[in-house]
Amino acid sequence: MSLDEFGLIERIAARTRARADIALGIGDDAALLQLPPGQQLVVTADTLNAGVHFPPETLPADIGWKALAVNLSDLAAMGAQPAWCTLALSLPEADPDWIEAFADGFFALADAHGIALIGGDTTRGPLSISITAMGWVPAGQALRRDAARVGDDVWVSGHPGEAAAALQLWQQGGLDVRAAAVDGDLERLRQRLQRPAPRLQLGLALRGLAHAAADVSDGLLADLGHIASRSGVEAVVKGEAVPLSSALRRAFGAAAALDCALRGGDDYELCFTAAPEQRLALEAVASRLALPLTRIGVIVAGQGVRCEGDANGARASGYRHFTG
Repeated sequence: MSLDEFGLIERIAARTRARADIALGIGDDAALLQLPPGQQLVVTADTLNAGVHFPPETLPADIGWKALAVNLSDLAAMGAQPAWCTLALSLPEADPDWIEAFADGFFALADAHGIALIGGDTTRGPLSISITAMGWVPAGQALRRDAARVGDDVWVSGHPGEAAAALQLWQQGGLDVRAAAVDGDLERLRQRLQRPAPRLQLGLALRGLAHAAADVSDGLLADLGHIASRSGVEAVVKGEAVPLSSALRRAFGAAAALDCALRGGDDYELCFTAAPEQRLALEAVASRLALPLTRIGVIVAGQGVRCEGDANGARASGYRHFTG
C-alpha cells in the first residue's frame, strides 16, 4: 500500500508534540514560532541525496537519523541550542513501512536533543531529504568561522576519519551498511558513517571559550581551511597530533588512517580555535562530556592551511560537489 501526500504528512505529524514556543506548527502554510528574549535565531539547511550522501541500500531509520544529524552538527558548530526544524521529502513511493522506519530514526535523534518538527513538504521523485534546522544563541555569543586569532590553538573533538574509512570499506565491498558488523572495530566505523553524533553539548560548552569553530563535514583540513580563509590567517596542523582511533588504524594502517582523518568527510566532529589560556578549561569540558578534545595545531599569520608531517600536505581540500 502506498500513501498519498496527505496521508504521508499525517503519519509524520502524528510523531510530533505540542510546545509553548510553537504557536502554530504542522498543518498550515507556515509555522509561527516564539524566539526567547535576548536570543539570536540560528538557521541552517542541508540536503541528502541517495547515492551521494548515503549508500542507496541504507536503512530508512539510519537515513532519518543522519539527515537530521548533519543539520544539528551545524547548529553545534555555532554554539546554538536546537529548537525547530522543517522536513522536505522527495520519495519515489510513499511506502508506509519506509516512512515509519525513517521517522523512528529521525525522531529518536530529535527527541534526544529537544528539536521539534514544525512543517515541511512532500513530493514524488528521486529519494532526497532536505532539512532546515533552527536554534538560538544569546546575542553576540555565536561561534563563527571568522574569529580565529593568531596564537590560537587548533582543536578537534573525537576521532576524525572513521566515517570516511567506513565509506571506503563499503565502496570496496568490505562493509555492509545495513547490518551490525561482527567485528567491533568495523561496527564502530559503520556507526560513525550511518549514525553520526552531533556535538551539541560541546558547542554549547564552547561559548566563551572558543574563538572560531566549524563542523567537520567535508574533511578536517578543508573545514579548518574555511576558518582560516574567513579569519584571514593560516592554520598549521601537526600530523602526529591528529587523534587516530585504534579501529581506524587497524582498518587502514597509520598513513592511510591519517589521510582519512585529514581529508575524509562525514565525521561531524567540531574543529575550533581557542587561546592557549583556555587549555585547562577545555580539558575540563572534555572530562565533563567524556569526549576527547585534542590540540592539533596553531593559528599563525598568513593564509590557508597546511599540515606538517603529512605526505600529501599539498592536497588539503576535502569533498566538493560539482567538481567531478
